[in-house]
Amino acid sequence: MPRSDSLSLREARRIAIAAQGFPNTPPQDLRAADILATDPLAADPVEARHVRRLIGRLGLVQIDSVNVLVRSHYLPLFSRLGHYEPALLDRLAYGGKRRALFEYWGHEASLIPVEQQPLFRWRMARAERGEGTYGELARFAAERRPYIDSVLAEVAARGPLGASELSEAGRGAGGWWGWSDGKRALEFLFWAGRVTTAGRRGFERLYDLTERVLPAAVLDTPTPSEDEAQRALLRIAARAHGVATERDLRDYHRLDLADARLRIAELVEAGELLPVAVEGWDRPAYVTPDLRVPRKAPARALLSPFDSLIWERQRTERLFGARIRLEIYTPAHKREHGYYVLPFLMDERIAARVDLKSDRKAATLLVQAAHAEPHARPDAVAPPLAAELRRLAGWLGLERVTMAGGGDLAPALAGLLEPRHG
Repeated sequence: MPRSDSLSLREARRIAIAAQGFPNTPPQDLRAADILATDPLAADPVEARHVRRLIGRLGLVQIDSVNVLVRSHYLPLFSRLGHYEPALLDRLAYGGKRRALFEYWGHEASLIPVEQQPLFRWRMARAERGEGTYGELARFAAERRPYIDSVLAEVAARGPLGASELSEAGRGAGGWWGWSDGKRALEFLFWAGRVTTAGRRGFERLYDLTERVLPAAVLDTPTPSEDEAQRALLRIAARAHGVATERDLRDYHRLDLADARLRIAELVEAGELLPVAVEGWDRPAYVTPDLRVPRKAPARALLSPFDSLIWERQRTERLFGARIRLEIYTPAHKREHGYYVLPFLMDERIAARVDLKSDRKAATLLVQAAHAEPHARPDAVAPPLAAELRRLAGWLGLERVTMAGGGDLAPALAGLLEPRHG
């Protein structure tokens, strides 16, 4: 615990970075000729146990379908562990009855340790009753319960299967969100915990009965009460954050405001959360009693836009002074930093942002734009960023990194990367 009930902003940043599992030693630089060489952090190969331990520390990893660089859920592990085989994550998530992860609505769609499944049964029960945030699905379920039961019966008889594999009667017509009635039925059943993801075909979710997918030990675990489960989720969030406001804590697993407020008060009363003031923050924060303030946190990493260190945008602005917005759905001419932008974490600050794309046909990592943060000097940021881009390219199996666009950091970065040809 800190020596007082207050923290400087710099201490809060160090706490947050360390809590999120970033290594305290930045990787060594790589020469351009070493793009395909083994990652410096992989001298000790990353194994399944390392991935399990990291996701256990984070509590969950958000899934996203955009594949312009690589699917987002693979990136947080690379940012923290270095070169690893994405197949490790796939096996942990979809590897039969011994799987270590399952998919559910945690922070949006997420991969979550299987032992935490009982902590979400209250959310599944609310969904079954038609409560919660997915109003359209709840209304659909209320109106079409016999149809949903028929889809569940088809999964029981034929699963695992994708929405496109349902029988004609099960698929139904398209509608809301462009989803067929079958997809809506499956997603309601997924939300209610009656089915889960048995695997994926490409990125298509394959649904099966939960009891045929999850390990028996998980299914046999007693169901905690709502308040017990919510307190447990807040404990996970508190440790994953290190230091966090009420909003930060409830956002991690998307808890309702009223639930989170009650549970946080209970944890404070029990001495499991301690209020602290953070320099520059306009609301109280909370830490765990065993918190230690790191002396430094010099991590260097490219961050997925859905990384748990930065996914709560107000928190990111409070911690790092960086206003980060997802611009995928912004018209191209209105984008400030690019389409798929990764912030660059360097020595306790967000120092730059790069818009990246994997040109798999040309085996090239394209830097479509590069911008330094206002506090950062391009000549200081460019060399470590170039090294991290080469490291990322090597992990992705790409042969080169090319500066293909503009931004105030582009000139300094271009001199360290291969020029674009053609």
